[in-house]
Amino acid sequence: MARNNYSIGLLLIGIAVILLLGKLGVFSVLGAFLWPVFILLPGAFFHFMFFSRIWPAGVLVPGGILVTYSLMFFYCNLFGWDSMSYLWPGFIFGVAVGLYELHIFDPRNSRGAFTAAVILSIIAGVFFAFAFMFTVGVYFIAFALIVIGVLMMMSRKRSW
Repeated sequence: MARNNYSIGLLLIGIAVILLLGKLGVFSVLGAFLWPVFILLPGAFFHFMFFSRIWPAGVLVPGGILVTYSLMFFYCNLFGWDSMSYLWPGFIFGVAVGLYELHIFDPRNSRGAFTAAVILSIIAGVFFAFAFMFTVGVYFIAFALIVIGVLMMMSRKRSW
């Protein structure tokens, strides 16, 4: 009976600590930053099931998509959701990652999956380039113009 009281007392203390931590906002802070884990875990589970030889290679497509998306969401949680203004092509790239994994690990689907992965990667790359140009590309253009202007001023020919 004493052992049963000890176990129940330990359980009550654990519940009280969880309630206090919840009331202090610890779980809301953790939930706000770590929610992409709930997207990463199914993706990792799909990979685990394939590499354990339990499920077929087709599960690598959603697995690759979920892992890629969760990494994007982690990045946005760390550096701000305004990063999505240039990360949005990652949604296209996530599908390309999943299809490329299918190509790598399932030789029967290799031609079509590889072609689709390459096409989607090129599309995502073009959109990444445009998004980059319109968000931070102006700073690089300004820097390049300054460098070109300084180089032109430092040339030997002075025609003032």
